[in-house]
This record gives sequence, C-alpha cells and structure tokens, in this order.
Amino acid sequence: MNEKNFIISGRNTIIHKMKKFDLLIVNAESPVVIVSNRGIGVYKGQLPAKRSAAKKAYQEVVQVDSSEIFGEEKTLIFIQALDGKEYKIDYSKTNTANFIKVHQDSYI
Repeated sequence: MNEKNFIISGRNTIIHKMKKFDLLIVNAESPVVIVSNRGIGVYKGQLPAKRSAAKKAYQEVVQVDSSEIFGEEKTLIFIQALDGKEYKIDYSKTNTANFIKVHQDSYI
C-alpha cells in the first residue's frame, strides 16, 4: 500500500498532512492549485507527466475526478492546509479574486 500525503474527508475536503510534499490539485480543465506548507495558490509550473517525476520534485498530483479521490469533477473543494487555515477553492469563480479564499483562519 502506498502512503498518501493527504487525507480525503467527507465529499469535498482534502487535508494536507505531509510538510515535505506539495499537493497539486487537478480538477478537469480548471487551473491547477498547489498546496504547500506555506499556503496555497495557482500552480504556474509544468504538471509532472509521471508519478515518479512528481515524487522526485516532492509533489503529489491529486486528480479530483479519479475514483480514489471524489470520483467526479467538483465545483467547490475545501483544503485544510499545514499553515493552520482552511481554504475554499470555488471553481465557478476561476480567474477572479474569489477563486481561492480563506474559509477559516484556524481549523485546529
């Protein structure tokens, strides 16, 4: 069994659990979101083609619509990040200031 760097909670929450690895959240054709130990943002780099390449770059690709994750494309995803904040990613507001917002300042 392969150890994941995140936990799925409920129907639309991802919990980042490994400080060493960044998560690359892929949701259909929407912009890729990166979750690191310092926060969250839109990923500007090249998406790793293989899982081994991602691992070498200390990244893990999270394909939202895969059967292991949520099984379908999502409009709204919550991310509990290692900076102690919970973020809301609203894919209906892509390319606006409301695309990624702090949902809770401290979820701990």
